[in-house]
Amino acid sequence: MKKNIVLIGFMGAGKSMIAEELSRRLKAQVFSTDAQIEERQGCSIDEIFKIKGEAYFREIEKEVIEELSLRCGVIIDCGGGVVLSEENLQNLKVNGIVFYLEAMPEVIYQRIKSETHRPLLRVPDPFGAIKKLYQQRSPLYSQADHVIDANDASIEGPVVEILKLYKNS
Repeated sequence: MKKNIVLIGFMGAGKSMIAEELSRRLKAQVFSTDAQIEERQGCSIDEIFKIKGEAYFREIEKEVIEELSLRCGVIIDCGGGVVLSEENLQNLKVNGIVFYLEAMPEVIYQRIKSETHRPLLRVPDPFGAIKKLYQQRSPLYSQADHVIDANDASIEGPVVEILKLYKNS
């Protein structure tokens, strides 16, 4: 592997599961931006949002992206809001191929409705929040090098498609 494989998309799109399967098949290391942030801060994303706020989280995220973007031949599993900073996408594209795992709001909601660790969904109408965030972020996600349909329950299709596109790049 020369270039990084970068996975972006909405929470619940399957980025982590797909990253792990790509890692297994390519024997490449996976870095989760969220896990890196939690490790550095010594607490969960949820706690960071509660204690220091989203703006603080986004600054730490930017630092992590900048560092991970310097690596070669790794898989980077990005948090859902990574695209909110144009600088993040630019950094990720320097040494990586960016894949947007696209899943519709209804699919996302079904996948994550019972999860309690998602701070942006701790609102009276989580489905409404998903739809609103999806509309805001869709144009940003679409700046990826490739769009991969991640609506199916199986990760096999997206994994095979990413591998094919990656090998042909």
